[in-house]
Amino acid sequence: MDISSNYQYIGKKVNIVIDRPKGSKHPKHGFVYEVNYGYVPNTVSGDGEELDAYVLGVDEPLNSFEGICIAIIHRTNDDDDKLIVVPEGIILSNEEIEKQTLFQEKWFDHVLIRL
Repeated sequence: MDISSNYQYIGKKVNIVIDRPKGSKHPKHGFVYEVNYGYVPNTVSGDGEELDAYVLGVDEPLNSFEGICIAIIHRTNDDDDKLIVVPEGIILSNEEIEKQTLFQEKWFDHVLIRL
């Protein structure tokens, strides 16, 4: 998938369905989700599934979330981009995003894209 097609989300409000709440275990790989993780309904990402999203800046497990997309993790060795979504008004540095998503992103080469 062309990464530029996901640029449309940066700076925009998006609704996320959380299918991996903070503290839950990955069904295949067994690691624990350190943040809420979900997807944008009615979208298709490069992997054929919905566009995934990390929800940062919220400490409790969620079922759904509406927030602002501040960045995209573009995996260079996997066709599966991830949105970075936060509560309105929250600002995170690249280092904070990398630290909070490391539990899963450590297995992938990626670049962080911001406008």
